Amino acid sequence: MPIKKASIKHARQTIKRTAANRQLKNELQAELKKARKLIVGGKKDEAKTQILKVAKLLDKGARKNIISKNTAARKKSRLARALNKK
Repeated sequence: MPIKKASIKHARQTIKRTAANRQLKNELQAELKKARKLIVGGKKDEAKTQILKVAKLLDKGARKNIISKNTAARKKSRLARALNKK
């Protein structure tokens, strides 16, 4: 357990930030899964709107350093490629 006041505050901040990061990451994974399902299902219009939503979340995650910017770019690229392939 932290002893100094600053350490106690840092521990509190870490817990809050970890929770926020985990929430965004879980939301991102769920939306990615939905997008992939729509692409496989052949619902192109719905998949396109879903991909835009996922791209926004990926950019937000990359901006906040929850995922790396290269990972975000790779995931967006693969989704777009999969959509255009169908």
